[in-house]
Amino acid sequence: MSAEDILVIVTKTFPPALAVPTANPPLRRIFRVLRLALGLLILSAMITQIVDQVTHDAFKPVEYFAYFTIESSMMNVVVLLVGGLFALRMRRDTELFTSVRVAIFSYAVVTGAVYNLLLRGIPATGYAGLQWPNEIMHVWIPIFIVIDWFVVPGRARAPWRQLWLVISYPIAWLVFTMVRGAVSGWYPYPFLEPSGRGGVGSVLVYIVGIAAFIIAIASIAIGLSRIGVRRRVDQ
Repeated sequence: MSAEDILVIVTKTFPPALAVPTANPPLRRIFRVLRLALGLLILSAMITQIVDQVTHDAFKPVEYFAYFTIESSMMNVVVLLVGGLFALRMRRDTELFTSVRVAIFSYAVVTGAVYNLLLRGIPATGYAGLQWPNEIMHVWIPIFIVIDWFVVPGRARAPWRQLWLVISYPIAWLVFTMVRGAVSGWYPYPFLEPSGRGGVGSVLVYIVGIAAFIIAIASIAIGLSRIGVRRRVDQ
């Protein structure tokens, strides 16, 4: 049996949609494993936090899942796992998936910046407050997502119109958070409390500043996705 005969048999046995590309760039092969591993690590960090809070009778689902970090971390789990599978089977990401990556890239940068500049050092209350899940979600995952965006080839050109995708979730989250806070008196972050130091004016400054930061980061990410995309995919 010749090599050509073997190739014909393999092609008929395994449909092209299931075939793993053999010419995938090395960085995509490496990061497909890292994406899958980091996606599972985020999931384990969240589960650890929930178990820790349940153990100390401090778990409040309606509050825990209201944090921007937790919600964006759940997005990260999905996007990293899907991204790992994409990198396994495809040389290039789709335009839609690249646009989603722009969003989580922006949220990751903001999450890391806000936590380390505004929230680090604030003690946990009501439970033991294990620190390693916080460090994973607020520090190491954002760093990984930034590195992933800059060094891994294969992303598509993200259209500028996808900026709406990036800003729609933070706007919806903010509106819900502020309305809920006005009704219940609970805000997930101290800098969003109108009754805090600085009052409503301080809250508005933080909101406008963070919104502008998200738009700026997303614009940079989209711009980078449109520069030299053909060159990067062949690396």
